Amino acid sequence: MLRTLAASALILGLAACATGPAPRVATDYQPLLDASTRPAADKADDAARKPTEILAFMNIKGGETVLELEAGRGYFSELLAGAVGLNGKLIVQNPPEFPQYYAAEEARINGRLPNATLSKARFVDLGLATGSVDKVVWILGPHELYYVPKDTKGFGEPAKAYSEIARVLKPGGEFIAMDHAAAAGAPTTTGGTVHRIDPAVVKDMATKAGLKFVDESKILANPQDDHTKGVFDSTLRRHTDQFLYRFVKAK
Repeated sequence: MLRTLAASALILGLAACATGPAPRVATDYQPLLDASTRPAADKADDAARKPTEILAFMNIKGGETVLELEAGRGYFSELLAGAVGLNGKLIVQNPPEFPQYYAAEEARINGRLPNATLSKARFVDLGLATGSVDKVVWILGPHELYYVPKDTKGFGEPAKAYSEIARVLKPGGEFIAMDHAAAAGAPTTTGGTVHRIDPAVVKDMATKAGLKFVDESKILANPQDDHTKGVFDSTLRRHTDQFLYRFVKAK
């Protein structure tokens, strides 16, 4: 099933390239969502998470090497692996400060996602060759740089993490960042309290690391969210105001 879906995604990508820039069409990725191998729990989240639209914004293509930062339990890992296809590569990263996710990701990857590998590298030292990755995606995670999990010293200097992202990207490669929005001007400490971050912080940090802001999507914006509640609040979970940015590394 993965081989068939991956081949379809690759054909779609090649056809788009033949006529110009690949269109960001949500239906391109629908077969990946419909796969019978996807866990029911993942499918139950699709309506709220809008994965086809997000994948279209990311413009994931067959044959690419994609680094997924802080993949968690792997909701997007399975979709990204299918989108890059068997000729592509997915690096699924969860830092050592989040060991609770390793078992879930290993279960997904082993025997099911042959083009995916698990990375336990830190955000500030990704352990990858310079210029080796086509896209770095960080879904609902940049705020973690300002959070200190129990019994850890935190994730390291934020500026170093963004520098690492820029370093591993190929010239012309893209960084896609999505997160729960904090209020404009909110201090970075919101990353450790309500697990949100002011979008301007992400834009500023990426820009200082040498990445150029090129696009954004409002697909997961929620103007009813006043940005004061924690993201795990039962009245708001899966419906926070979220920003989605794309940056590019100069060629």
